Amino acid sequence: MSNRKLNVFLPLLFAVVLALGMFLGHKMPGSNTGGATVFFTKPNRGPLQEIMDLINAKYVDSLNTDQLQQEAIEGLLAHLDPHSIYIPPSQLQQVNEDLEGNFEGIGVEFNITADTVNVVSVLSGGPSEIAGVQTGDKILKVNDSTVAGNSITPERIRKLLRGPAGSLVKTTMLRQQKQIQVTIKRDKIPLYSIDASYMAAPGVGYIKISKFSATTYDEFMNAMRKLTRAGMKKLIIDVRQNPGGFLDAATRIADELLDEPKLILYTKGKDYPRTDYKTKRPGMFEKGALAILTDEGSASASEILAGAIQDWDRGTIIGRRTFGKGLVQEQYDLSNGGALRLTVARYYIPSDRSIQKPYGKGHEAYDEDLMDRYNHGELVNKDSIRITDTVPYKTHSGRRVYGGGGITPDIFVPFDTSRFTPALTAMYTRNTFSNFAYQYYTTHKDEFKPYKNAEDFTKQFQVTPALFNDYKTFAKTDSIPGLDHLNTHDETQIKARLKAMLARQLYRTEGFYETINANDPVIKKAIETVEAVKD
Repeated sequence: MSNRKLNVFLPLLFAVVLALGMFLGHKMPGSNTGGATVFFTKPNRGPLQEIMDLINAKYVDSLNTDQLQQEAIEGLLAHLDPHSIYIPPSQLQQVNEDLEGNFEGIGVEFNITADTVNVVSVLSGGPSEIAGVQTGDKILKVNDSTVAGNSITPERIRKLLRGPAGSLVKTTMLRQQKQIQVTIKRDKIPLYSIDASYMAAPGVGYIKISKFSATTYDEFMNAMRKLTRAGMKKLIIDVRQNPGGFLDAATRIADELLDEPKLILYTKGKDYPRTDYKTKRPGMFEKGALAILTDEGSASASEILAGAIQDWDRGTIIGRRTFGKGLVQEQYDLSNGGALRLTVARYYIPSDRSIQKPYGKGHEAYDEDLMDRYNHGELVNKDSIRITDTVPYKTHSGRRVYGGGGITPDIFVPFDTSRFTPALTAMYTRNTFSNFAYQYYTTHKDEFKPYKNAEDFTKQFQVTPALFNDYKTFAKTDSIPGLDHLNTHDETQIKARLKAMLARQLYRTEGFYETINANDPVIKKAIETVEAVKD
């Protein structure tokens, strides 16, 4: 057999053998528990390993068998649903850290410009702040590794800075043209999933959830207690662009919003018996006007939360139709250090509807769904929404709702396509706003000292003509088109984004959202909607 034919058939052979092994493993007792030991453990070598050993020992040429094996796995999974995925060993740690809500490192946010690592933000109370690191410092060396002017990548600098809690990392930094030595003791660093919580209007609280991680529920409760003390009577929860995460986090939050006893969702699969998730305890916000903000990036756990609120008529869903992911995955650790995230069931919200959009036309068509929605006009016109499931579903009060592809909002707010003129698009894609905000803040820190908090900044700070001209001068170095012919709309958008990015420099994501939301039409509609509900 020729080398070319062997390269074609080896991945197929691996895929067949792997499929057999996975099928047998999945049928073993306990395979639905998430226990990796039961899933793949066998006393003897399996046929896949035998083939790999034979290729390594006997094949005429050297082969990258790890790559062939990964191609075989991916080839097999391509015939399943789009959410059954293989996570290579090199990516597993980052994936797990994101869901667990923490990692071990030094607690700084950085960017890389002109081959230089700039400290953009320092975590309050974190290891770097304790060691004296400041926003604006430039990292030159980490231990014995030079990172300045060395084609450093974000992945490499993260690998150098992260390490076991309690270990030391020695850095050389440049501060105001002087080199300083800073030794930092690494610690556990939280990855927050609540990006912002503040009073959006008198009596109206706002909470932005960016993902559902292991820490989300605790973060949510802390935010609720803070807002309650501030006089919250009505609530807006923003899950726009939230891709989901842990089911448990979404159901526990839903339990705080729904009274007892109510079904939140149920899961069911071929080898996965029906499991009901119901409210269990008195919630913190079972009464009071409620709005959930969604868009085409709201998926999975976000859709569970929005769907339960809609089906029980507990609140109003505002925005655009959600992504449409209604499949349950369990993660199984593999012996090579990677993991298999396998779909084992579908979930159904209280009206009995599945919110999973169709995927029978293949992964490529599935991936292009959001672009198809845009081209079809759905993002700007509610009447253009294509409902693929014609089965009639009803909410608790008898309102008609739809399945087969996400949660359709009760109040539709179109996507603002005017945000993406050539000039604005170039500014977003080239990070011009964030790069300028960092540079301006580090050279004008004294100007920002009068502002006490994000609320104060949002109400009082104005982008002056001088600041706007400084930005345009900076943007010209990024070759942004049309800077000398900006229309009024573009100027308004630029000023709003500039203000939000400067707020982010001062108050991280809390400042960014409080500032940018001030002119957000979805937020304005949500405030108007909840304020119209009588207490």
